Amino acid sequence: MIPRLATVYWDTLEFKDWTFHMAATDSGLCCVTLPNETFATLEHRIAKHFPNSVLVHDTTKMVQYLHQVKEYFDGSRQVFSVALDFQGTPFQMKVWRALLEIPFGRTLSYSQLSLNIGHPTAVRAVGMTVGLNPIPILVPCHRVIGKSGKLTGYRGGLEMKAELLRLEGIEQTLPDAVVARHLFAPNG
Repeated sequence: MIPRLATVYWDTLEFKDWTFHMAATDSGLCCVTLPNETFATLEHRIAKHFPNSVLVHDTTKMVQYLHQVKEYFDGSRQVFSVALDFQGTPFQMKVWRALLEIPFGRTLSYSQLSLNIGHPTAVRAVGMTVGLNPIPILVPCHRVIGKSGKLTGYRGGLEMKAELLRLEGIEQTLPDAVVARHLFAPNG
């Protein structure tokens, strides 16, 4: 008997000059790309984590997910209520679930996150796992900052991380190198 292919649904959300490709299984949202990532990024992640699946564009299946993210961007939603479908190692799952515990409008350092999950010496592994978060925005990896209180690493770029934190009422200063790059960029 040939195994039945699982269906993963997808749609695209446009917000200002940001484009997000989002995908969900029948169990919940499983992938969100950031604006600097392409649809091919989404396809690659789905193929890796849901190998026996077919990707289908379905606006009806995706409407609840896109709607809640739009509400977040519009400032009318602080907590997401949609189901999530994580695929990862037990350690990754532990880190990603801990990200869900960081309240709207608050930040946490990587070292504090490591301590919270019972792995105080695994700060680098936690940081790498935060960077692999398959469902950014809804799983708020943007709320994790450096121990010094400065913005550090974000797959979508530090400017986007700062903007997401601003949406939540947190003013963060971008590192000098990012500001300099922005100020002295051609046409910018």
